[in-house]
Amino acid sequence: MANERLRDALLRNGLAIPQVAETVGVEPKTVERWITQGRTPYPRHRHALAAMVRETENYLWPDALAPDRKVEDAESEVLKVYAHRSAIPSELWRRLMASTTEQLDILVLAGLFLAEEPEFARTVRARTREGLEVRLLFGRPEPEADKRSAEERLAAGTESSRINNALALVEPLTSLDGVDLRYHDTTLYNSIFRFDDEMIVNAHVYGMPGAHAPALHLRQLPAGDLFETYMTSLEHVWSKASVKGGDHGAN
Repeated sequence: MANERLRDALLRNGLAIPQVAETVGVEPKTVERWITQGRTPYPRHRHALAAMVRETENYLWPDALAPDRKVEDAESEVLKVYAHRSAIPSELWRRLMASTTEQLDILVLAGLFLAEEPEFARTVRARTREGLEVRLLFGRPEPEADKRSAEERLAAGTESSRINNALALVEPLTSLDGVDLRYHDTTLYNSIFRFDDEMIVNAHVYGMPGAHAPALHLRQLPAGDLFETYMTSLEHVWSKASVKGGDHGAN
């Protein structure tokens, strides 16, 4: 059975079979068998291929890793657990922003704490000139935000106001090449902040503001699956989100 995930990943990255074979250190026919016959490469070759196409080994070869190995790899992707998002040092946020060069993805309801950080807008403006791609996903001010205000025992309209305040700060960034902003109506289980191969996941707890809820600091590993799980969630929301005032599902 052909490995369509591997085939698609190579095509998306513009990688031809001879190029892959030379980089990995095998014959072109071996690469062809990995694709057309679904053969599973040796671990060292899986690692090299996954790095080349920027996918996880679990995604490309779901049955290649034993269950206990998958658990170990997922644990290895967790750099630190914070009891509260507010406990994340400001130095970490600044370091993540400063080191991101390829892809910045933000999925939030309001995310006002980040939008209010002057370094956020300055960094986006500077890095997009160097090729950084930015995707911003903010909640539509109502009605989902009104429901969240009630759940967090906040005054009516508080969350909508927070979203509008955040949007006032981030919407000017959409004039930059490489910045795309969409609006979602999703009930978020997590807010996700992706900085290249690192990520902050802010879990949401019923009745509690996001700043008081736990957060994970992750780093993607080729054989890991945790980082990819949250990225899949973000992609689902992105696919159903819309431009301001537009229809749902921008794609």
